[in-house]
Amino acid sequence: MPIFFPNCEQELLQRAELAAGYTFADIAKYLNMPMPQNLTKQKGWIGNLIETFLGANAGSKAERDFASLGIELKTIPIDNQGKPLETTFVSVAPLMANHGVIWETSHVKYKLTKVLWIPIQGERTIALADRKVGRPILWMPSLQQEQQLKQDWQELMDMITLGQVEKITARYGTYLQIRPKAANGRALTEAIGENGQIILTRPRGFYLKKSFTWQILNNAIK
Repeated sequence: MPIFFPNCEQELLQRAELAAGYTFADIAKYLNMPMPQNLTKQKGWIGNLIETFLGANAGSKAERDFASLGIELKTIPIDNQGKPLETTFVSVAPLMANHGVIWETSHVKYKLTKVLWIPIQGERTIALADRKVGRPILWMPSLQQEQQLKQDWQELMDMITLGQVEKITARYGTYLQIRPKAANGRALTEAIGENGQIILTRPRGFYLKKSFTWQILNNAIK
């Protein structure tokens, strides 16, 4: 099977449309990729499957998944009503050396400029092999959406800069939130404390709230 790499946005969308309706097992067989029994030890398997099929080439690098097209790829697990089952990771939150960082040059804005959303069946009652891929959605934030994302980002970054990282909970932010981001609770990184001192804390990441991604999915259906 020749490896596919999209040369333009239209090619990428056509390829994504091609996957819609097929099961993970169908796509894994087509790609000759081994199919795990579950995701316990392979949490990134679904994302890797979709990335491989669509020809994403960023890997673990900080750039967009389709760098030459300016498009980020996001798989989003949904329930049988089409609602997101989990929040969506955007980028690692910078806890140090962030003086002078602004929204316009932030990694969050960079990643969310244009996103190809791939809804996938995520309910655990459906066997992994039988879960299907949904119709793709190519999305760019509206002016209102970007303004709110910028406001959320600014408020959260202000709290980090002012040494309030430990006070940030998932309730902060309308569209965007900050949550711990680490493989385990023992992973620690440096941050600014309340008195300006360096403290050790769990790494944090920016995530899109489920209420916001549901808005994106819902708007695409209309």
